[in-house]
Amino acid sequence: MNEPLIRPYDVRLVPCAVAGWGATVCGILGGSVVAITLAVAWVCLCVAVLYVRVHLGRSGVGLITMAVIGGCYSGAAALHAWEFDTSPVVEAADERAWVSAAIVVREDPHRVRSPGPPTVAIRAELVQMDIAGVPIELGGRVSVLAPSSEWGHLVPGQSVALRGRLSPPHRQDLTLAVVRVDGPPLRVDAPGPVAAAAAAVRTSLAAAASDALPDDQAGVLPGLVVGDVSALPEDLEADFRAAGLTHLTAVSGANFAIVLGAALLLTRAIAIGPRTTVVLCAVVLLAFVVVARPSPSVLRAAVMGGIGLLALVTGRRRQAVPALCTAILGLLAWWPELSVDVGFALSVAATAGLVVVAPVWVDWLRAHGWGRAPAEVVAVAAAAHAVTAPIVAGMTGTFSVVGILANIAVAPTVAPITVVGVVAAVFAPWAGWLASLVLELASAPLWWLVAVARWSASLPGAGVEMPSGVAGALTVAVATAAMLVLLRFRVCRWVMGGAVVAVLVMWVAS
Repeated sequence: MNEPLIRPYDVRLVPCAVAGWGATVCGILGGSVVAITLAVAWVCLCVAVLYVRVHLGRSGVGLITMAVIGGCYSGAAALHAWEFDTSPVVEAADERAWVSAAIVVREDPHRVRSPGPPTVAIRAELVQMDIAGVPIELGGRVSVLAPSSEWGHLVPGQSVALRGRLSPPHRQDLTLAVVRVDGPPLRVDAPGPVAAAAAAVRTSLAAAASDALPDDQAGVLPGLVVGDVSALPEDLEADFRAAGLTHLTAVSGANFAIVLGAALLLTRAIAIGPRTTVVLCAVVLLAFVVVARPSPSVLRAAVMGGIGLLALVTGRRRQAVPALCTAILGLLAWWPELSVDVGFALSVAATAGLVVVAPVWVDWLRAHGWGRAPAEVVAVAAAAHAVTAPIVAGMTGTFSVVGILANIAVAPTVAPITVVGVVAAVFAPWAGWLASLVLELASAPLWWLVAVARWSASLPGAGVEMPSGVAGALTVAVATAAMLVLLRFRVCRWVMGGAVVAVLVMWVAS
């Protein structure tokens, strides 16, 4: 039997990406003094390498490049941290001051689990703030906590005037303050034409789903297609979380890869030339970004999805790692707050799993007698879960035991649901009846997706409590690595296979 083909990867940019990411994290979490100190350390390293470069050869060039990138990102982080430290909004937030402000909404309102009336959190950009009666024009990000009934309808791009009370932010991510508002906005400007068109598509898609599908399926579909979870029942959301399927209800790189892949297949079927194909895919990508909202998380997903699709379509997996590292550095340069964003870490890990780990596992499974299709389904789902499980455990303090099985079970349904949903979204604003008819095609895969989530969450021990933070992440990472090592032995594979069969029996019996 042939041994799996070992695919070389170009990892020369990995140290640079790690240096840039680490420098940005240190600046945001440690402040401007730490960032400046780190920048000086990088400069010293660069000078030292230049002094002995004759003895280092090619490795000296890599060290110099890493030091230069680390120094640049440390300097940028120091500037951002200094702007944060000197902002009058931070001081006012420490004093819990009442303020009036003008903001621009940047992301869709999302539900917040808290006692009392339904509340939404909205990320926004400051335009002006009146502090102690003095109007100050300034930028920076704030998070608004407000009643869902009066703020839940806002869309990105709208300008809003409000009055509320400041408080310090819950996380260190360059957010200046949290603004708590008890009533409606003082003024709301109409959204621009692009934002209004995107809102119309999202609203009409949700309405068509509600007409064509049961409530639970109608709540899942907009989340799976465009990241709209406003109609997702809370109990089903909890089941998705317990089953390790939460990532499906947010716009991710997989969504963009599926949509762009469908566009590529269409262009190949009708024999369109390569230049026209590139233009068409660019238009599809831009339209999908607009409908899903051009927030940092969506743009991040678009970049990651494009990288994953490029690696799979061209077969140039060696170039996928440099592309991923370049994307990381570019996104962090534009949005430094992504360096401490869990979603960004999940996207990077999932993309790395797709382009680095999954192909190796596919080769290994095929070398052991698996067919290409089942090998790819199992390898992609297992790789994505293995590389993201430590991050999820550190973030939530739970580890989904059935996560791999659940993801494998629903993997064949994700692409059909996404493609059908995108087609329905095209028709929904002007022919709702036709969109509802198209969505009937997604009823069966949606039923299976919901059933898998509910069955998985109902199993005893589906989610294991873990310590949150670094301890939980390290625990799951070590356990995952140990399991991968044990899988090299046939006896362990038989034991684990028996455990999987036992879980499946319990799953069906429940």
